[in-house]
This record gives sequence, structure tokens and C-alpha cells, in this order.
Amino acid sequence: MVWGTWAKKYGSPTLANQPRGLFAGLQPIFRSASSASVPRPGCHPRQGRRSFGEMLWDFASRRPYNPASQSLRIAPLPYPSGNVLNAKPGRITAGQWAARLPWSIVATAGLLMGGGLLGIARSEQLAGGVQRLLSLQCVFALLAVAAMFAASLPSYRVLCRWSYPLMVVAVVLLVAVYFFPRINGAHRWIRLGPIGLQPSELAKLAFVMALARWLMHRENHRRLRGILVPTILAAVPAVLIVREPDLGTSLTFLPVLLTMLFAAGARRRDLLAMTAVGLLLLPVLWSQMSREQKSRVTAVLDQTGPHEQPDGDQYHLHRAKQTLTMGGVWGTWLADDLAAEPARYFVPAAATDSIICVIGERYGLVGVAATLLLFTILVWRCLVVARRTQEPFGRLVAVGIGALIAIQAFINTGMMVGLLPITGLSLPLVSYGGSGLVAHALALGLVLNIGLRPGYEVTGEPFRFAAHRQAA
Repeated sequence: MVWGTWAKKYGSPTLANQPRGLFAGLQPIFRSASSASVPRPGCHPRQGRRSFGEMLWDFASRRPYNPASQSLRIAPLPYPSGNVLNAKPGRITAGQWAARLPWSIVATAGLLMGGGLLGIARSEQLAGGVQRLLSLQCVFALLAVAAMFAASLPSYRVLCRWSYPLMVVAVVLLVAVYFFPRINGAHRWIRLGPIGLQPSELAKLAFVMALARWLMHRENHRRLRGILVPTILAAVPAVLIVREPDLGTSLTFLPVLLTMLFAAGARRRDLLAMTAVGLLLLPVLWSQMSREQKSRVTAVLDQTGPHEQPDGDQYHLHRAKQTLTMGGVWGTWLADDLAAEPARYFVPAAATDSIICVIGERYGLVGVAATLLLFTILVWRCLVVARRTQEPFGRLVAVGIGALIAIQAFINTGMMVGLLPITGLSLPLVSYGGSGLVAHALALGLVLNIGLRPGYEVTGEPFRFAAHRQAA
């Protein structure tokens, strides 16, 4: 009954109208939404020869091309019967949940958490202390796994309604940190007895959800002036975080904003204009940075040699590179000579920001490559979930979370090898910290939620406004 009513109003979507292949499936993630070849739901399927990518995808998925079958609608899954904000999704049984869950994301995240535990254990061994951080991280890991699975249970279409309130809560918490005493010279934590919360970790997820909701059924962001509101959504938490000071976390907002705007179909020239404006505003950012942050930036431009004695902020970068290269190809776990020269293995923030150096020292180049490979797989699986999702909010959230993880992993590893200034950004799912671990687990749980309920577009013409109007 619901299907018949919707089909009469909007037209019955066909398989030809749905994206095919990885790059086409992320339409308009890797393809401009203004392309006139993209039909709106209910229009006739496009004619002409199929692209090489479509034929390659059909071959890889063992799916024969049958033009007659394109009039069939996609097999229904639990989906809303109206607008995404008024969703009433169907129930998913335990068997359906287990069969549809993207277990590859769960397995990859679990391996990264396990690698983080090994790195934290090694860092405490190098420090010569008890395994206190390791015990706490094991508790955080259990909470993170529970949070990941819990986030996959309620339909993400229902969670969409809470995107804006969650963003407001995150901004309030970012302001509240200034009313708590400094910890290690920064206002980053809200400490209530033994419990500590880092609001900047929650703000990243809240920003992705709020931006996805703003973009999902709009077309004004396809003009330069329409990008103003998304830019404000990114600028407010970024400015509050950089004043804590926490330059590393604030740097993640702009790349995520550009990625999600590109996924939503913003014009490339507008994104290039935004990037140019951001570069022109770098002097303003420099004026807002603390003296310590400025010295860390200049330390990258004037790095010490392997046999020179570093001083000031060059010390952290120097020790990070020294520790990273000690492991060689296979690491020191086969022949551990820690008892001979323990001072050689010291690196600041070994369990948090510098944990990739500890992994490189212990497990060598192989361990670092395996860690980066796991991050690559995790981001790729997020994009696969986005490709399979035919609902705009879920697609944008999956892209945003994948971009967030990729950007953080790139910045953290770039800091440790001297390509970027050391700004205090942890490695997702690997570094020590309860707030970051649980926040990223919740984000991945949201991706699992989207993968469980791919559905299809049931209202409006998201991502296809310009295509239809230009064709008309």
C-alpha cells in the first residue's frame, strides 16, 4: 500500500536509476551531480552504451546485465515510508542483523584495537612502570565494542532527528571545558572525579551528522553562497578547539567538510574557492595559535640531524623518528636489548600521539605497514557502505566517517615522520584514551547501522536537483 502510493507520486525507481559500481555508486561522490546523464527517480533510464566501469562491476559481482530486469524495483529492506525525519523503519530480526552486518568493519576495528593494546603494553614496558594504562585501555575497549554494537541497533534514520541537538550539546561542552582547570596546560577535558570526558572527540561525530542532515535534501550548497552554513558548522567547533589549545583536532574539520560537500555534489570550482580562502586565512589562524603551537610548526621547517642534539620542540620529533627507525624491518621483539640501554627507547607521549613509533620500534616496518593497511581497509569498507546506501543522510554520514578516520591517520603518521608539525592528534582506535576510543567506536557503529539498512531513496530528489532541472 505504501509502495503503491509512493510510486504513483514519485514514479517507480528502477535498477537503471540506481548507481552501479564503486565510483558510480558513490554518485555524486566522485562525479558531479550536475551531470545530465543522471536520471531522477521515475524518469526513463538512460540510453546508450554502458561504461567500462559498469561492465567491470557486473563481471566482478557475477551479475549478468539484463536490460529487461531494469524495470524491477530493488528488493525491499526495512525502510521509512516517508521523509527520513519521520521514519518508521521495520524491525530487523537477530538473524537478519547477523547476516547483514558488515563484519569486515568489526574485524578491522578489532584488529586495530588489539594493535593499540600491544603498543600501549610496549610503551609502559619502555617507561618501566606497571601496566596501569593497559588495564584501563582494556576496559575502554570493552566499552567501545559495546557502544559500537549498540549504535547499530536503532535505525540511523531515527538518529537523524537528533543530529542538530547533538551538535548543540557538543558546542556547549566545548565551551564548558574553559570552566574546568587546565590539564597539561590545555582546557581539553571535563573532569568529574575519576571520570574524564574530552568533548572534542564527540564534536567530530556530531559535526558529521549535523552536516549530513543539512546537505541531504538541499541544493543550495551547489552554489558558492550556499556553502556558508556548512562552513559555519565546521568553523564553530574548530575555533573553540584551537583555543583549548588543540590544533591537531581542529585541523580535521576542514578536510571532512570539503569531502562531504564533494560527496553531496558541490561544484569543484566552489570547493577550490573555499580552499583558496582557507589558505588566505592562515595568517589569522597563526595569530590565534599559542607560542607552543607556533614553535612546533617551525620545528618541522628546521629539523635536526640524526647525530645532532635537539632542543625545545624539536626534541619530540627527533625522538619519534629515532624510535621509529630502531625497529628496522622486523622490529625488536625477536632480540630485545632494552635492559642494556633503556634511555634509547624513550619517546614522549608513547601511549597516545606517538604510539605508531612504538609499534614501529617493536614490530618494525612490517607492523607499521600492517597498521596502515588496516586503516586503508577500514576507510574502503566505509566507502563501500556509502556506495550501497541509496538514502542521502546515510551515504553522507558513511563518507564523512571514512574521511574522518583517514584524515586523522594521515595527520598522525605524518607528524611522527616529520612531514607535519606535532600538534597532539591521536591515532584512531589505537592510541590510549577512553573518549577517543568510544567516540570512534560509536562512529563505526553508525556505519554498521547504515550498512544494515541500505534501503533506497523514498522521498524527494536528493543529489539530483541540478541534473533534472538542466535536462528539463
